[in-house]
Amino acid sequence: MITLTRRYRFPAAHVLRSSRLSDAENERTYGKCANQAGHGHDYGLEVSVTGPLDPRSGAILAVDRLDAIVQGRVLDRLSHRLLNDDPWFGTRVPTAEQIALVIEAELAAAIAAESSARLVGVRLLETRRNYFSCGERAA
Repeated sequence: MITLTRRYRFPAAHVLRSSRLSDAENERTYGKCANQAGHGHDYGLEVSVTGPLDPRSGAILAVDRLDAIVQGRVLDRLSHRLLNDDPWFGTRVPTAEQIALVIEAELAAAIAAESSARLVGVRLLETRRNYFSCGERAA
């Protein structure tokens, strides 16, 4: 199996607080990230796809097509935003794990609808020390 992986960046902010927890429980659970003023990250995003090679181009998916899907479905929506305000996170705390999962769901459907490629992994880099992966190639 051969995969195509593209890297992207987007700045966004979030507040890690659950309405189901008390202030003390939120602070115990999320630490300084529970601050109601929020904080931001310059997220890195890696998107990996696989599929049959197009006989004419020899490629899985044209990189400009993948770029357009990611831009339209994820980057335009999340860049320079408070993630807590996005409907994707209406019932979930926008932890990096949740962000990766909603991006994976959004991109899997969009890529499948527009090509013969399929999404095999999403990796969200939150800090220099933290990244979160989901999909077939999660690791």
